[in-house]
Amino acid sequence: MKFDNVFFINGTAYAGKSTMIKLLAEKYNGIACTENYHDALLPSLDSSKFPYLTYTRDLQDWHDFIRRTPDEYEAWIKGVSKECEILELHILNKLDPEGKMVFVDTNISIEKLKEITDNDHVLIMLADPAISENRFFERPDKEKQFLYQLLMEEKEPELAMENFRQCLRRINSHAAYDSFLHSGFRVMIRDEKRSIEDTFALVERAFGLLK
Repeated sequence: MKFDNVFFINGTAYAGKSTMIKLLAEKYNGIACTENYHDALLPSLDSSKFPYLTYTRDLQDWHDFIRRTPDEYEAWIKGVSKECEILELHILNKLDPEGKMVFVDTNISIEKLKEITDNDHVLIMLADPAISENRFFERPDKEKQFLYQLLMEEKEPELAMENFRQCLRRINSHAAYDSFLHSGFRVMIRDEKRSIEDTFALVERAFGLLK
C-alpha cells in the first residue's frame, strides 16, 4: 500500500524531528504522529509477539535496564525498531485522515519507506552522533532523569554511567548515521546556528509544501 498523503521524517536523535512534525501539523491543519505514537497500543500487546516493546512494560526491576551490556542494548533497540514498524504500519493503515495531511516521526526503516511512499514524502534529519551521548541527561524528560537516578544508585555509579554511555554510543554510531546519510532520501543536518523558523522553512521546501 502507498501512503499518498503522509509525510515521514526519520533520522537520528536530537535532529529536531518531533518539533518539525508538530509545527507541520499545526500550520497545515494536519495530523501529527509524534515520537513513539505507537505507544498507544503498548498496553494490549502480546509479549510473545512483541518481546522487545513489552520488555519495559513488564520490567520488574528497572536496574536491569541500565545494567545491560552494549550488545544487549543494541539488540533490544533493533528489535524495538522492527516491532515499532509493524505497529506504525497498522496505525497508518487504519487511520482515516479525511483529506488531511499526516506528518509522522517514524521508526519505519529506509527499505520499507521506499516501498510505501514516494521520495518527496520522506525527509531524513541528522545530528552529530556525539550529541545523543553527551546530551542525553541534559533534557528534563522524566524518563531520562529517572534513568540517571538509577545509575547513581548503582554500587559503582561511574562504571554504571560509562557502561550506559557505551550503550548510547553503540546505537548512535557513525555507521548508523552514514546509512541514513546515504539512504537516497533528502537529508537535513542539524545546524546549531540555524533557527527553528529557518529549519521549518527548509523542511517545508523539502516536502514541496512551500513554493
